[in-house]
Amino acid sequence: MKRLRSLNLAFVVIVFLIMISSGALSGTFIYILYKCNIVNELVPRPMILIFVIPVTSIIIGTIISLITSRRVLKPLNELINATKEIAKGNFLVQVVNNHNCGELGDLISSFNDMVRQLNGVEMLHRDFINNFSHEFKTPIISIRGFAKQLKNSTLTNEEREEYADIIIRESERLTNMSTNILILDKLENQVIVSNKTKFSLDEQLRNCILLLEKQWESKNLDLQIDLSEVTIFNNEEMLEQVWLNLIGNAIKYSPENSKLTIECYKNGSEIKIKIIDSGIGMTDEVMAHIFDKFYQGDLAHKSEGNGLGLSIAKRILDLCDGKISVKSKLNKGSTFTVWLVAEE
Repeated sequence: MKRLRSLNLAFVVIVFLIMISSGALSGTFIYILYKCNIVNELVPRPMILIFVIPVTSIIIGTIISLITSRRVLKPLNELINATKEIAKGNFLVQVVNNHNCGELGDLISSFNDMVRQLNGVEMLHRDFINNFSHEFKTPIISIRGFAKQLKNSTLTNEEREEYADIIIRESERLTNMSTNILILDKLENQVIVSNKTKFSLDEQLRNCILLLEKQWESKNLDLQIDLSEVTIFNNEEMLEQVWLNLIGNAIKYSPENSKLTIECYKNGSEIKIKIIDSGIGMTDEVMAHIFDKFYQGDLAHKSEGNGLGLSIAKRILDLCDGKISVKSKLNKGSTFTVWLVAEE
């Protein structure tokens, strides 16, 4: 509040000084007229004008400046108050913009946009912390619980092996989650993709399908593979991680004996890759957040995962000048489409 009063006072003082100067000039002008005998005929006591006019100018000017300063400085005062609210952690504050044009209106609009973005970042930060804590806490509790059970001397050998397998599986889940977090952190701090090479994209996709053979064979999936010969100049290792993630997800959420389609073809200056499954599908709400960190959706929590794979895939494609989209209907499967720049 002290700064606001100082700002108002400074504005008033400036206007006050301007009015004094104008009053002094007007008094000097009248004095000159008096010396030249121009005002003698109009005013019986012209010397009074030398004092009356400046004093009147000062009083009126000061009153006007007080009124004007409050009106002119009101949006600035609102900005200052809003800034203090942001400093307290309130990212919902907005300043009413009654100035549709000019620098002040642009300043208020930019300020409101900044606050909205800060609010979005804060929400993502809170969600990240909550999901991060949940995803780490679940396997740790599971490991601790089954480790305590192993101390029970009445357990059979089969039960001990089962509990030990659960502990191993949950430990691997923690390891994978930690690795993915480190990978995502590295990718988010990366700006330029290095180690680009020329390679066969269709051959890379075939290799990824073979690497996942155990998973799709265990579900007896009918793979429909249509891969045109396509050569690309990009980071081979990073793109391999994208395909393993997308195809792995398609297998994970596909029911047994269903169809899985993988297509790759060149369309002008672009390469299009489609991965189509017949799985559980997604709602519109899930699709809107599917690439967010740790987001899995209600149905996805029924399967193993940590909600980082698609975030990593999207970040890699952003770095590799690519795009990704998803179309899905609940209980009718999903289609992930990737676009990459073809080699010239």
